[in-house]
Order: sequence, then structure tokens, then C-alpha cells
Amino acid sequence: MEGSSSDPRRVPRARIRVDALRHNLTVIRRAAPGARVMAVVKANAYGHGIVTVAQALADADAFAVARVEEAIELREASVARRIVLLQGVIDAGQLRQAVQADLDLVVHHFAQVELLEQCAFAHRFVIWLKINSGMNRLGLRPAEAQVAWRRLTQLPVPPQELHLMTHLACADEPNSTLTAQQLTQFHAVRTDLETLSSRRLTTSIGNSAGTLTGIELQGDWVRPGIALYGVSPFAARTSAELGLLPVMTLESAVIALRELAAGESVGYGASWRAARASRIAIVAGGYADGVPRALPNAAPVLINGRRAGLAGRVSMDMLAVDVTEVPGVDVGTPVILWGEGLPVEELAAAAATIPYELLSGVGSRVALEPC
Repeated sequence: MEGSSSDPRRVPRARIRVDALRHNLTVIRRAAPGARVMAVVKANAYGHGIVTVAQALADADAFAVARVEEAIELREASVARRIVLLQGVIDAGQLRQAVQADLDLVVHHFAQVELLEQCAFAHRFVIWLKINSGMNRLGLRPAEAQVAWRRLTQLPVPPQELHLMTHLACADEPNSTLTAQQLTQFHAVRTDLETLSSRRLTTSIGNSAGTLTGIELQGDWVRPGIALYGVSPFAARTSAELGLLPVMTLESAVIALRELAAGESVGYGASWRAARASRIAIVAGGYADGVPRALPNAAPVLINGRRAGLAGRVSMDMLAVDVTEVPGVDVGTPVILWGEGLPVEELAAAAATIPYELLSGVGSRVALEPC
């Protein structure tokens, strides 16, 4: 993070390590040496800044977004790589935007097939037909695949490319029977459509967990998300064990100090009381910034490189930390809420949630600072 020109007065802030992004992409490529990488940058790149991440990952083979607006933001930032619209389009207006932005379209229900059939302008789309192999969110059921495939191949302007994808519900659970069932369903559809098309079809299966598990869960294109940002997709394996580096470090600073007598409380609801004479640091940052209100007493932060526990409830703009045992704390002392030295996975577990929610929930007033 050397060389950052950040304003030390602006806290909390999120430092975004672009070198860690590139490192994590290398880890993913090593895990899937035969596959191309579709880097998932939806939800503002999981809170990391969609343009910053796309520019840092210029060596990715494509980017995947959930919504048209995300793709347009990338195009307006001169990102020229292939962009795949994971949720597809919902109306003719979005279809026109997809043409203008030159997007790959995921087609997951027949209403989208009908939009393409009724398209009033000539455009050779790249289409990814999504199969619902058991996730039961988006996708056509296997029995519907041939009908959809025939209709797509018979569009007034045939697709430039037509591929297959699915999404795994339990790839993060080793030996999941549902994963095995999903693969069986998907590959049966692929075989049928390859027979119908008389050619081998390009596939995309693996999310972060699938990509890091092994080749049988990958496909020709992998779609890593959380792993790109240095977070393990597995409950039983840490990011360090996977060779991943944390990309975001959420930083703040002490803005006040309080000396409490035994028995005094801190914060709303008086949920923490001092068991002894205690020193409490008040830190800028609260649930409006993305720090979960659900964090319990004693959940850790890093102050002066040492762990210290939360004292009382996280409020909208502030949180309190017991620094009785941490020397050298003063107003202005830096605080790490998660990131380097304190994995976001640990904070998520303490809040009974997942790292995805913490990262993507970073508030709009938090400055994202590439470094």
C-alpha cells in the first residue's frame, strides 16, 4: 500500500490492493489452467470499485456483471473486454442498451428468447443459455433446453456464438450430493445439445468454489467472484491456505478516548459494562459504513497492530473498543476493521453472516483508495 496519496483525515476508508487482485487472478488461473476466466465484478466488484477492479484485472478474459448499468459503467470507463450480463435483459430497452454496449447475453427464460425473436435491429449476439440444474433460481429446466436452443439458432439474425452455463448451489461443500446431481443434469443437457448441433459446446460451470475444487467443476470458462478479492469460498479452508491475498483493508481511526470506572456502560442499550477500570477508544465507522451492527462484544479490531475487542453495540457512525491492554492509543491512532492482519471472514463469522455481505455492504461514504 506504499505510495498512496490518501487523505489521512478521511475515515473510514477502504484501501484496495491492485497487486493482490492480480495475484489472486494468477492463483485462479493456476487452479484452472485449461479454462478462460470470466471475472465477476457485479455489485461494484463486491464493494471494491468496479472500474478499479476491471482495470486491474485487464488480463481477465471477460467480465461478468448482474445488471446493464454495471456494464455501461465499464464501457464508459473504456473497458473493452467481453462483458457477460448474468441476469440477461428484461425488456426491449435493455436489449438495445446491450447492443450498444456490445454485451454477451445470458438467456434463462423463454421471455428473453421472445425478446430476441422480436428484436427490430440486426445484431449477432453472443448468447449463454443458462440451464437450471438444481439451483432453482435462474435457468431453463433440462426438459426445456432443446426447445430454447432450436429457437435461438433460428433467430432472424443467428447468434455469433451460443454457449451453455449453469450455477452450482453447493460447490463450497466437499462431496455434496447436490453438486454431483447438478453436474449429471448439466452434462446430459450438453450431450443432447451437442448431438443436436453436431459440435462441441463451450461451457461455464465453476464459481470460486468450483474453480478451486477441481477440473470437473470448472467448464471451459470459470466465473470466480469472491476468491478474486482474497476471500476463501470454503468454511473449512482459509484464504491463506488457498494462497489468496486480501484486497480490501477497511481502515479507520480513533476519534475520542474515554476512561470508565468499573460498572459503567458504553453505547446504546448499555450492553457492555466495564468489569474494571477501562480505557475505551471511540472509532469512526459504523453500520452506515458497512460495519455490521450484529458484531458482538469482544469482536476484534486491530489497533496499533494488536487485537482489541468491541465494547457495546456498533452504532451508525461509531463503534467503541476496549483498549485497556493496548499501549500507545491516542486520538488519531489507526484502526483496521478488517483486511490485512484481520481476515474479513473472521468478522463475518462473528456477525453470523458471510464475507460477501460485509464487502458488498461497504457504505457509499467510505472512500475506495487503490494502492
